[in-house]
Amino acid sequence: MATSEPPAPPTGAARTESLIEYPCKFPIKVMGTKVDGLVHAVTLITKQFDPAFDASTIELRESKGGKYLGVTITVNATSREQLDELYRTLSTHPMVKVVL
Repeated sequence: MATSEPPAPPTGAARTESLIEYPCKFPIKVMGTKVDGLVHAVTLITKQFDPAFDASTIELRESKGGKYLGVTITVNATSREQLDELYRTLSTHPMVKVVL
């Protein structure tokens, strides 16, 4: 009676595979309380990771009640690591509530 081998665990290479082809334009939505400085802070952080970021492409959307502001940025994504670090940096900013 033959026994079958269990499937091999995924290798590190499998984790780095991505459905995204780099470089590409990648939209990120940042939401925070509508306060002075939110858009400026998001812009400064974004430029750290994409020096060619064009702030004139930012899209803003206020919540229905006007308490929150959605800030959509579109970055030139060059790697998964770049996007991961950008998400982490934005998420830890005190003005930011959510990054999608």
